[in-house]
Amino acid sequence: MAQYKGAASEAGRAMQIKKRREREQEELEQKKRKLEETLKINKIENKFAVHYDAVEQQLKSSTIGLVTLNEMKAKQEDVVKEREKELARKQREKEKQKKREIEAKNAEKKQQKEKIAKLSFNLEDDAEEESDEEDISSGENEDSKEKEILKMAKNPDVDTSFLPDRQREEEDNKLREELRLEWESKQEAIKLEEIEITFSYWDGSGHRRSVRMKKGNTIYQFLQKTLDLLRKEFNELRCVTADNLMYIKEDLIIPHHNTFYDFIVNKARGKSGPLFHFDVRDDVRLTSDASVRERGIPRR
Repeated sequence: MAQYKGAASEAGRAMQIKKRREREQEELEQKKRKLEETLKINKIENKFAVHYDAVEQQLKSSTIGLVTLNEMKAKQEDVVKEREKELARKQREKEKQKKREIEAKNAEKKQQKEKIAKLSFNLEDDAEEESDEEDISSGENEDSKEKEILKMAKNPDVDTSFLPDRQREEEDNKLREELRLEWESKQEAIKLEEIEITFSYWDGSGHRRSVRMKKGNTIYQFLQKTLDLLRKEFNELRCVTADNLMYIKEDLIIPHHNTFYDFIVNKARGKSGPLFHFDVRDDVRLTSDASVRERGIPRR
């Protein structure tokens, strides 16, 4: 704890100042509490001050001469009852006025909503035309005619294409589904088409063969079929599976999961030529630059 270090007189003076400040703070708190209590009492008294002032004034004006205590009390009770009745009447009038204001606001809001709802309809014009053409006698016919007008009075000039339409959305979805099924059926038909693939089995020298495959077959299926064809001529392939073979085309190793359909539809190209031609072509690398887009023999 910090201690004062200095002359004794200065220490005593500092102590006196400290005590004086504490007393002032305590007096301030007491005044504050007293003021709060006074304000609390005034709030309660103010609620009834106007009422009792009016009662007292009316009692003074209606009392003339000397009266007994009982007469004074009876007179006071009558005046208080009359005052309470008057206050109750004023309160009812205020409530009625407030209720009328609320009803007027609600009616105005309702009228405004009806005006907004009628922006896209020619209800008044159609009603006048109908009244000129026909004279409806019964109230039931009038109600049915008004309902018919409401149904048939939509403005045809208003663009409603941006509004949600369940029927239009269902038709669009149905058309999309039909187009999707049509496209898928065409693609399945393309995948079932057969093509002749010319390839070379390379074991140090090229052995050219050809096999027919469907466009939807994978490279793995192609290697399996070529392996079945080559095993009759090459004994070393009897223990080999399609996983041990590679299909190389245009200097690219083609993954086993790709299909011929993928290359044909996408018009895929390799480094030296297209990947969607599977017949024998002249190798452009032997006579020309590899950047020239000409058909060439695939390297397999």
